[in-house]
Amino acid sequence: MRGYFGIGVERLSKPMNAGNLFRTAHAFGGSFVFTIGATYSVNAARSDTSRTPENLPWYDYPSAAELNLPQDCQLVGIELLDEAIELPRFRHPLRAAYVLGPEMGSLSPELVARCQHVLKIPTSFCVNVAVAGAIVMYDRLITLGKFGERPLSPLAKGTGPSNPGGRQGKRL
Repeated sequence: MRGYFGIGVERLSKPMNAGNLFRTAHAFGGSFVFTIGATYSVNAARSDTSRTPENLPWYDYPSAAELNLPQDCQLVGIELLDEAIELPRFRHPLRAAYVLGPEMGSLSPELVARCQHVLKIPTSFCVNVAVAGAIVMYDRLITLGKFGERPLSPLAKGTGPSNPGGRQGKRL
């Protein structure tokens, strides 16, 4: 996949959600993960069976003001705001850091002000933090990855590699 991405959370209070999100980031090829104002220990995220902190850089920031991203990395908030861009219409930056808010709240106004983009998943209501992050990372993968265009019908063949992961699949 072209570029790189990191993903983080602001004021998250449930280690299980962070563990699930960061394990998913590790699986999707994330370059780093981060927390802002987290109220738990990284080691408490027992749902992260891939041991993300041992395999990816993990940054903890006390506040949104102290968030420090790589040069030219664009901060992308994921939030259900009226003015946010709907995910199917969003063009992912090549260098991005995605950030999600707490379980029972929203991204802080300070953090939203720092975002170059704010996107929303077109759902009727908020979904779980780890689910929202997985949807965004999957969208990034299929739009910036090496999968080519989707076919116009189920009978047509798509463009690009037919087996980009190199795995052998069963023929039906």
